[in-house]
Amino acid sequence: MVRFVTFEGGDGSGKTTQIRALENYLTSYGKICLVTREPGGTDLGATLRRVLLEAGGAPIAPSSELFLYLADRAQHVSEVIGPALAAGKVVLCDRFTDSTLAYQGYGRGLDLGLLRQFNSIADDGTRPDLTFLLDCPIEVGLSRTASRQAQCQVDAPKEDRFEREKMEFHEKVRAGFLDLARQEPGRFRVIDAAQPAAEVSLDIRKIIDKALE
Repeated sequence: MVRFVTFEGGDGSGKTTQIRALENYLTSYGKICLVTREPGGTDLGATLRRVLLEAGGAPIAPSSELFLYLADRAQHVSEVIGPALAAGKVVLCDRFTDSTLAYQGYGRGLDLGLLRQFNSIADDGTRPDLTFLLDCPIEVGLSRTASRQAQCQVDAPKEDRFEREKMEFHEKVRAGFLDLARQEPGRFRVIDAAQPAAEVSLDIRKIIDKALE
């Protein structure tokens, strides 16, 4: 049975919108859902999220970045995801272990074998049953994030450290996600996220309906 669903994809792929839409859909059918995210799904994670995502003057070394994400995940699984699954809830998570492989592995160039080992420690054996990869051209995703930032209040924090990376980095991340999806076709479902949000939601619902039969 599908109980742990993760959403992956590059910046501006629409993960947050689609997670909320799926939560509403499942709730309407009587499913008890928990929506969470990485980083930031716990009090500790909220602090780590500010460090990791808000643009600042000092760069973060790739290895430091990795271990901060792993610390967030270990706490997240222990405090939030594990208990929710044990209680029989459907967990919908914005990013999980695949993001570590895509961003720190394919994007930053850290060893994928080591990353998989570190992931297995941080997630304590917790694996997604189903992963939606929301895929769209880099230009589309970054234009969406730019539009979103333009609508933010002047004093609102802008989580754009990754969005400020060069196009080459984002292309590597996207290629990494697609490679991961090819490696695990039984778990991944690649969705065309360049479509209007309503069409993306419909594609996701069709897959969920089959998965929950």
